[in-house]
Amino acid sequence: MTLRFTKMHGLGNDFMVVEAQTDKRLPDAATWRKLADRHTGIGFDQALVILPPRQTGAVAFYKIFNADGGEVEQCGNGARCVAEWMRLSGRVDAVSLDDGLKLDSPGGRIEARFGTPGTVAVNMGIPHFLTEGSTTLSVAGHDVTFIEVSMGNPHIVLRVDDVEIAPVAVLGPLLESHPKFPKRTNVGFLQVVDRNHARLRVFERGVGETLACGTGACAAVAAGRRSGWFEDEVEVLLPGGSLQISWHGGHSALWMTGPAEVAYRGEIDIL
Repeated sequence: MTLRFTKMHGLGNDFMVVEAQTDKRLPDAATWRKLADRHTGIGFDQALVILPPRQTGAVAFYKIFNADGGEVEQCGNGARCVAEWMRLSGRVDAVSLDDGLKLDSPGGRIEARFGTPGTVAVNMGIPHFLTEGSTTLSVAGHDVTFIEVSMGNPHIVLRVDDVEIAPVAVLGPLLESHPKFPKRTNVGFLQVVDRNHARLRVFERGVGETLACGTGACAAVAAGRRSGWFEDEVEVLLPGGSLQISWHGGHSALWMTGPAEVAYRGEIDIL
């Protein structure tokens, strides 16, 4: 079977984007893993599968598969890339350009708005905090304190003094697969620069550390905003670049703005 795809990325968080009319014949987990291999496959952090809409008002439904082949609920950088793919493919009408593009995913509905070419803002919904305060676990001989928050997918956010020397490679995989998280979790290491600026590194569930994580940036700002560290508007600097996060707290929606770019298009034969 020949699979046509578009390689896209948001701040270096890269994706294989494919369109399908049904999810009955999608690659299995082993095939996704082969395609994700950066030496013998295409190479990507996640695969994004664009499908026909499943609910009234949406223009498409998308699924997300991590590099390890597992399906996950949401991806912020991926949502921007799906929206930009729809625009570049001529699937966005004038009304959607003006009022916002509605997309559905396993993690819930996303609204996308288009700015300058290659820049997309997405409404990521209301952050959901899983505990009233912070949680502390003993990991690798250290007491690690974090805040649990869902952006349609699970995150924990650790505040660190300096992301450059944060033990991402050590604590990331240990926390991701800790027994407390039976479905695993994304792990964000947050440095508060000032009330409007942050630095962040994220160890993504099923992928490892990535150049950028959209939902991770949203979770980090939500956790910091709730803790009194941030104002409503925060620029989050990740290894791959910056995202703009806007959240007024409470039951207001959180918005993320950042780039969505095409690297190349191609096709590959899969068995």
